[in-house]
Amino acid sequence: MDKKSRSDKSTDELKTEIARSRERVERDLRGLRYELDFRRKIKRSFQQQTVAWITAAAVVGTLLVLLPARKKKIYIDAKTGDKRKKQMLEAGFFLGALKIAATLLKPVITTFLTKKISGYAGTSRSARN
Repeated sequence: MDKKSRSDKSTDELKTEIARSRERVERDLRGLRYELDFRRKIKRSFQQQTVAWITAAAVVGTLLVLLPARKKKIYIDAKTGDKRKKQMLEAGFFLGALKIAATLLKPVITTFLTKKISGYAGTSRSARN
């Protein structure tokens, strides 16, 4: 029974077969890496055919520049346009009035806040004594 389970090949023959198989796999992997190295292929192609690459780049750039850009069409209803103008005018008027009011009220507010702050500071000092 022991003789049946053994292989016909000796261990030395199996070791050499395994070594050959490894070498084949390694060679195939090297070949695959060589074929998939696109960066090197493009670099070599550019070195060998520089004029063709520059010409192609110039043609593509020219086409991109000359292609008409898409123009977005915007439809505006005349009635809503008048309404928006009125809203913008009202907002501008409101902001202008607010600015004038702030300019006129700034001294009054500053004086009021100064008195309040000095009043708090004065009470806290007297409370400590």
